Amino acid sequence: MEETSGHKEYVAGLLAGVATVVTGHPFDTVKVKLQKHNTEAHGMKYKNGLHCTARIVRSEGVRGLYRGATSSFLGMAFESSLLFGIYSRTKQKLQEGLQNTRPQPQVIIPSAAYGGAIISFVLCPSELVKCRMQVQGTDSLVPKSSRYSSPLDCALKTMKTEGVTGIFRGGLTTLLRESLGNAVFFSVYEYVRYYMHLQLKAASSDHNDLIDVGIGIVTGGLGGVAVSIDKLLYF
Repeated sequence: MEETSGHKEYVAGLLAGVATVVTGHPFDTVKVKLQKHNTEAHGMKYKNGLHCTARIVRSEGVRGLYRGATSSFLGMAFESSLLFGIYSRTKQKLQEGLQNTRPQPQVIIPSAAYGGAIISFVLCPSELVKCRMQVQGTDSLVPKSSRYSSPLDCALKTMKTEGVTGIFRGGLTTLLRESLGNAVFFSVYEYVRYYMHLQLKAASSDHNDLIDVGIGIVTGGLGGVAVSIDKLLYF
């Protein structure tokens, strides 16, 4: 097992979390809008995701797609850093004494599930704030008196009206989602990465950083797809 520096995984996870929010938050905003307004009896109806996106940009500008992103940046950066760090360190401990270099499910699954359970305590409050900020937008459906001026204002008002437990609403579901989801993600990631390296090594002796980046993109993407399917089936 190759040893890594104490902070490398945490920094890599932090950067991955920021990149995730930059690219994924607009899609998440549209998803939340569609889920809320298209399920209300007298709510606003969007024809599809494109119609929803166009309406947001027209009424709020591009920044409307990133409404609630502040809490996501903070939450995802910290959560992703913690997840990768905990997963890597736990995996190293569980692999001690094992000679087999192949991915071991008895190592990957508990390491990923443990990391997912820990980060759920960070993710749950940040997601709650993010969703409430996304939903309010500038729509007339939300009275001005009920609007949040910032993610911090949203968090403070939630705790004031609902107590500390209010900020952790849906915590158990989040814990289960993150534990199971990350077990699936890292399992797919580790196995696909291992077999891709084997195939490339057999095909050519040349191996460089660019190839590693490509493998990382492919394996991370496949892991993300597997997690999405798992979450749809589970919930």
